[in-house]
Amino acid sequence: MSYVCSPFTSRRTILSSLLLLFTAGLIPGFFVPSAQAVDPLTIYSGRSERLIKPVLDAFTASTGIQVELLSSGSTELVNRLKAEGDRTPADLLITNDAGTLELARAAGLLHPLNMREVERAIPSQFRAPDNAWVGLSGRFWIVAYNSTMVQPDQVKSILDLADPKWKDKIAIPNSGSEYLQAGVSVIRTTYGDEKTRQFLQGLKANAGSQVYQKSSQIVDAVAKGQVALGIVNHYYVYRHLAAQPGAPIAVVMPDQQEGGMGAIMNVAGIGVIKSTKHLDSAKLLVEFLVAQAGQKLFADLDKEYPLHQDVKADPALVERKTFRAAQVPLSKLAELREPTLALIEQVGLR
Repeated sequence: MSYVCSPFTSRRTILSSLLLLFTAGLIPGFFVPSAQAVDPLTIYSGRSERLIKPVLDAFTASTGIQVELLSSGSTELVNRLKAEGDRTPADLLITNDAGTLELARAAGLLHPLNMREVERAIPSQFRAPDNAWVGLSGRFWIVAYNSTMVQPDQVKSILDLADPKWKDKIAIPNSGSEYLQAGVSVIRTTYGDEKTRQFLQGLKANAGSQVYQKSSQIVDAVAKGQVALGIVNHYYVYRHLAAQPGAPIAVVMPDQQEGGMGAIMNVAGIGVIKSTKHLDSAKLLVEFLVAQAGQKLFADLDKEYPLHQDVKADPALVERKTFRAAQVPLSKLAELREPTLALIEQVGLR
């Protein structure tokens, strides 16, 4: 059975339709336990509650397992898990960045998973070698542009945003952004420290005061014409367009030219906490999220790229088969982070 929606179908309609399929048992390959009293799962989540809660609500509706969500910054949550040790109430960790999950794995905080469902659903490049963390959805660092101010062929690479011709015309994330840190790590690995330093210096000069804590603020600035260009994860633009279809904002999937590094990719993902007392329920949630139905929720509700090869992205997105991704392994983002942060600090990005 398939479920098709338009790019502008409401979140409530999508969720309601999928829940009907879950409860009717019409979505194959997912085990729904018999009704019984089961302890709730506690999730530490680095993702915004409004993005992850509808998916977790669908899990609760199909299994009866309640979920208690604690949301904060991904790095703060890893530090909290380290401090709490085996006393942590957390059963699972969800983050918006593979590097943070790998840091948690390296610190011994996560439980390796031997699950056929995971290995069958999610390609190996989107998982830790021991499946201690598993990618759930893909996101690409793109250039958003105001279509009344910029022609798409004026920008070919993210590195182009350091060109002096864009002075006072771009908006960027602040230095604390995990997206920025991961993106700069990929650029460093591809081009080396000196070229990356030059890029960051140009970015700083061109952005001036247009440095934002939230990606949605960057999208708003571009859509309103306050700046011509911005760097964000792709889904922020498509969510904006779903709410405001006439907004003059569009996407360049960068670095596709011959010799280009490819679009910078990261994943949101999940890991089971090593000390969990609810391992079976935690594994059930992981299975739910990597299955086709769970992957479709991420695609339809959040405008992210599903990692399951049999699930299609929202048709409004740039088709995945039409562009290349950078080849830096996601598992390397953790070891690259500290030298990247040092370089960002040297340049003085705020």
